[in-house]
Amino acid sequence: MTQMLPTAADLLPLLPEVTLIAGAFALLMLDLFLDDRRRIVTHALALALLAAVLFMIYAGVGGQGEAFNGMFVRDVMANVTKLAIVLVGGLSLIYAWPYLRERKLYPGEVPVLVLLATAGMMMLVSAGNLVMVYLGLELLALCSYALVALNRDDGLSAEAAMKYIVLGSIASGLLLYGMSLVYGTTGSLDLGEIQQAVLDPGDKPMLLTGLVFMVAGVAFKLGAAPFHMWLPDVYHGAPTPVTLFISTGPKLAAFAMAYRLLDNALAPTVEYWQWLLAGLAAASLVIGNIVAIAQTNLKRMLAYSTVSHVGFLLLGLVGGGPQGYAAALFYAIAYALMSAASFGAIVVLSRQGFEADRIDDFKGLGSRNPWQAFLVLCVMASLAGVPPFLGFWAKLLVLGAALKAGFLWLAILGVVCAVIGAFYYLRVIKVMYFDEPVGQAQPPRPGRAVPVVFGVNALALLALGFAWNPLMSWCQQAFAG
Repeated sequence: MTQMLPTAADLLPLLPEVTLIAGAFALLMLDLFLDDRRRIVTHALALALLAAVLFMIYAGVGGQGEAFNGMFVRDVMANVTKLAIVLVGGLSLIYAWPYLRERKLYPGEVPVLVLLATAGMMMLVSAGNLVMVYLGLELLALCSYALVALNRDDGLSAEAAMKYIVLGSIASGLLLYGMSLVYGTTGSLDLGEIQQAVLDPGDKPMLLTGLVFMVAGVAFKLGAAPFHMWLPDVYHGAPTPVTLFISTGPKLAAFAMAYRLLDNALAPTVEYWQWLLAGLAAASLVIGNIVAIAQTNLKRMLAYSTVSHVGFLLLGLVGGGPQGYAAALFYAIAYALMSAASFGAIVVLSRQGFEADRIDDFKGLGSRNPWQAFLVLCVMASLAGVPPFLGFWAKLLVLGAALKAGFLWLAILGVVCAVIGAFYYLRVIKVMYFDEPVGQAQPPRPGRAVPVVFGVNALALLALGFAWNPLMSWCQQAFAG
């Protein structure tokens, strides 16, 4: 029977994505008529567009449902994850404006690339088909490559961009090859149909080979060990606001991609991918925490700590079930907020000619600027998992999920690595309050917007530590069906 073409009503669930993409192209055209002095207009309109999309998702504009014969799925999980993605996308733009303007690195394409990358993440979160998974992933990846290469005159940035492109292309190839093997086994690209076909696969070895390649692709996008080689160089070489962006939203999108592929499509093979994820989690926890101790550059330290945080996130996926997935989503949202605040601290303290990206740059901050030091303390304490900060509850929930699934050894390893990780976060606090200042004190950052946003971002980690239940309940609703 011939399928009917989708009507306007069928496309309503896509309304936030359509609005975001249409707005991005409109801003790209508008930027042609703006000079450097008026580029703030493009930036402000991009923030307004993200705020409008945030409201549309929160208010449920367009409703839940499917589009394009199930290729696009908008459900509670998608809405919760998209809200967090759009929020951190807006935060990255706020942090980016003064930093990039001071360094004359602000072409009009920056907000457009951020908007299109955000749209790619949103499509990835709502993927109900392997084609949509790859489409969203590549839209995100291509925009991220361009953002990392923003500072063309800096050799470090150019090197980071080249490594990101090469290794990202390899990861995309691994994922695509795995998808092709799964398609060859099941004869379908639809995730729901794949799940039914996997119950009785025609060629199980080929299916499991495809599963391994897909898990490898997902692990790269998350930054899990041993697929983390790109993280330190890209985080270090990219402009700090770009590092902030690629360390937050894409992790949420990668979690959603893992959930869609492994639970929605390959749930019958759980006994295989559960152990693959457990191995990746263990490697990430050990490698990330141990190597981070040796770092003197704060951005590289945060890069390796990202590897360890991905290990904790994977604990929730290993736990599986509604409770495990809810804990993993909670961890992904908490980490996105913590990562935005950690790189935001570098942006706030940086000036033209002074990047504030070394741990020694924070020496004596407690005496120079007590309020700023207290905010950085909140961020580092939350990343370390110190109660009652948000990071403590996030770690506790994923450890409980792994324990409930019978992975006692993995939960114990997580606790040990959390203690190890506390060392390098507390080292930052130590140099702020107990070391003598080095060099001349930097003047206060002109303008109040970025310091105020950073203050709200850092204090939210403390406030949500006392009021984490509503957020967790929201995450649980995402997987209640």
